[in-house]
Amino acid sequence: MKKILILLVLIMFIIGGKTMAKEVLTPKQQSIVMISSYTANGDLVNLEKSLNLGLKQDLTVNEIKEILVQLYAYCGFPRSLNAIATFMRVVNENKNLVEGEKGKPLDSQIDKNKYGNDVQIKLTGAPVKGQIFEFTPAIDSFLKEHLFADIFGRGVLSYQEREIATIAALSTIVGVEPQLDSHIQIGKHIGLTDLQINGILKMTSAVNKGGEFGLGDKNDAYAKYFVGQSYLKPLTQDGVNTANVTFEPGCRNNWHIHHKGGQILLVTSGNGYYQEWGKPAQKLKAGDVVNIPAEVKHWHGATKDSWFSHIAIAVPVDGATTEWLDEVSDDFYNKLN
Repeated sequence: MKKILILLVLIMFIIGGKTMAKEVLTPKQQSIVMISSYTANGDLVNLEKSLNLGLKQDLTVNEIKEILVQLYAYCGFPRSLNAIATFMRVVNENKNLVEGEKGKPLDSQIDKNKYGNDVQIKLTGAPVKGQIFEFTPAIDSFLKEHLFADIFGRGVLSYQEREIATIAALSTIVGVEPQLDSHIQIGKHIGLTDLQINGILKMTSAVNKGGEFGLGDKNDAYAKYFVGQSYLKPLTQDGVNTANVTFEPGCRNNWHIHHKGGQILLVTSGNGYYQEWGKPAQKLKAGDVVNIPAEVKHWHGATKDSWFSHIAIAVPVDGATTEWLDEVSDDFYNKLN
């Protein structure tokens, strides 16, 4: 009886392991994420690294070509062409690459409008309608006949793989949140799990978070004064002390006070909060500036669903210090809008 129970446990473990394997991104899917994100971000140095890794993670030459061609529809011809030129160099520098299946154009006899409409319905689960398409019918035709017919109809990549590329690109580009949300729903509709989508978002978050000044290193020296993970990239230390501080979603620093000298925050990317003691929390976005007076108790950090970066400028005053106080508790933080 004991042996039977052990066997049942092992079987359940194996089945559970296989189920979990389907829940997370495969190495091949991870490569699609990074190639798409670096293409959208225009980071050709890291794109080249991700292209080389993708070729080692079972992506064929033609699969990568399809990713880069599709991305012109989401991040523009310039970024797509730059990425293709980078990939061409990678291919020329490597030998014995697997070409794989080539994309095929649709048969000229196919009604591309109907074909694209059918693909949209498969992706979304319903016909795609809206005032924007009535206002500008041409964009509806381009989406159906070109994006979802000419491009999606080329084969080579599955619909899931194409949506992984799209979600990765859109999550890298600032200001396209409605489109990102739509494609996240499409991804779920065609079988991507919440864990897989969160994996995409977590991977792309490291690509361009920290704004133009970069992510920096983990902020270990001040970790005890933060809830969640933050990153620090010092910019200047002589004269005026400045640093780029990046918060992962949900991360915030403790309540604290700058004595004698205040601080100025220049928000560079993402969405966050700033709050002074006794006042409501203020939402922050890229371009906002916060002037924090000396002796004012306050905290700042990211919203629950967004990375957040700001440059912190310490007002240079002799004898200036920072007094760190209590954490911004989960109960308090989770009540913020």
